[in-house]
Amino acid sequence: MKLAINRSELVAAVAEKTGNSQVAVNGVLDAVFEVFVEQVSQGEKVSIPGWLSVERTDRAARTGRNPQTGDTIQIPAGHSVKLTAGSKLKAAVTSK
Repeated sequence: MKLAINRSELVAAVAEKTGNSQVAVNGVLDAVFEVFVEQVSQGEKVSIPGWLSVERTDRAARTGRNPQTGDTIQIPAGHSVKLTAGSKLKAAVTSK
């Protein structure tokens, strides 16, 4: 059982299922990821109902410890990305 597919395998599989060329599918994936980056970087949530949602989360400033020296350091506030599986994706995973 293969645990992961890479981008070129994904593009080939989508092209086969849709009858589109791999070049066209690759262009669509690039555009989808560009929209994700633009919207999420502005703080907008991108949601594909039933499948997934992607949103930016805020991380507060906090105190940390340097593991090599043990010194206390200040970690600045920042952002992270949260991916959430939708109901259709969860159902597909649990039914297997």
